[in-house]
Amino acid sequence: MPNIKFNYLYRDSGNYKKFGSVVFSNPTNIELAEIEKLFKSKLIDELWFYANEWNLPELFTENLDFIIDPTWHEFEGLEYTNEPENAPFDLNELPIFK
Repeated sequence: MPNIKFNYLYRDSGNYKKFGSVVFSNPTNIELAEIEKLFKSKLIDELWFYANEWNLPELFTENLDFIIDPTWHEFEGLEYTNEPENAPFDLNELPIFK
């Protein structure tokens, strides 16, 4: 089964966006729909999450202001990909699976 690409972004208080993604290996061949359902159940209002709590790179903009800018990231979507994995751990090692 192909790898899983997790797409997300950071949006500051001025609506400036910084996009990113992480490609996970999927050694247990979890179906995309099942992964998406699990991810959304762990998100804040099925949309936001704290990247550091999921051990994912934070995508903050250059001029982050902790007084007015949020510190959460926004889930954009999941997709199958043939891109090589670039995450330091497998999909099933994400903290949301524990």
